[in-house]
Amino acid sequence: MEDWSLIGVRFALYLAMAALFGLAAFSLYALRGRERDDALALRPLLVSSAGLSLLISAAWVVLTASSMAGTPAWPVDREAVGALLTGSAIGAAWKLRMVMLALAALAALVAGGRGIWLGAVALCSAVALATLAWTGHGAMDEAAMGWVHLIADILHLIASGAWVGALLGLVLLVSRPAARVDSAHLGLTHRALHGFGAVGTIVVGTIVVTGLVNGWMLVGINNLAALQTTLYGQLLLAKLALFAAMLGLASLNRFRLTPAFERSIAADDHGGALAVLRTSLAVETACVVAILGLVAWLGTLAPPASAM
Repeated sequence: MEDWSLIGVRFALYLAMAALFGLAAFSLYALRGRERDDALALRPLLVSSAGLSLLISAAWVVLTASSMAGTPAWPVDREAVGALLTGSAIGAAWKLRMVMLALAALAALVAGGRGIWLGAVALCSAVALATLAWTGHGAMDEAAMGWVHLIADILHLIASGAWVGALLGLVLLVSRPAARVDSAHLGLTHRALHGFGAVGTIVVGTIVVTGLVNGWMLVGINNLAALQTTLYGQLLLAKLALFAAMLGLASLNRFRLTPAFERSIAADDHGGALAVLRTSLAVETACVVAILGLVAWLGTLAPPASAM
């Protein structure tokens, strides 16, 4: 039987931490100086994301410990939590995550639009995001193959976080109320869209390659034919379908909608183009949220390769 509370907390943790890292990274490569706070109200977004990540991570360790010990989540089983934190790699990764999130929150408080502090937020949150690899299947393999799987998981998490944060930043830019949209904001939005196009190519390539590595290790070639007969396989196929939809929308945004938006700015008739972009980005964001939910669920199930 699925532990829906643990799945929900895993989903919230993925979303909050991906938003923290991805938004900090997006602000560095897509925006300049004071634009970061003026266009996105970056400080409260980063501080709240870091704070939520800390709270959710604390809830996660309690739920994980109770699940592993087979005890109720409330009242808190302190012995189970202590055993998890002191006797496992998961506990060591959790401690590092909490330290990195606290440092990211402190850096976000003083960052404003300054690149050096935003770089600190991005670096600390990237390390924190990478520790989530120890909560998944990649940390269960041993020897050299274990390291290959773990590194693939880490790169997959970082690339996915970059995509999530970029989508969040772009949605915020295109969703600004009409009364606050001027020529400067339109130019900034177009530049941010164009900037993510180049970064997005690297992000997608990393996700595809690491996804193939993970699929090979978690599913195995011999299990592909029977994939749709298991819950794990059905969820994985749903995730792949959503990812394909995201790729299609990202291509549409880059090669059709962004150039159309540029032409509409030049013609001083941006309303229609902005509305279409807004819809496309909203659908893409919904897809990524659904994917994170599926990933949270998949992490609680035994993959097909584990039965071999």
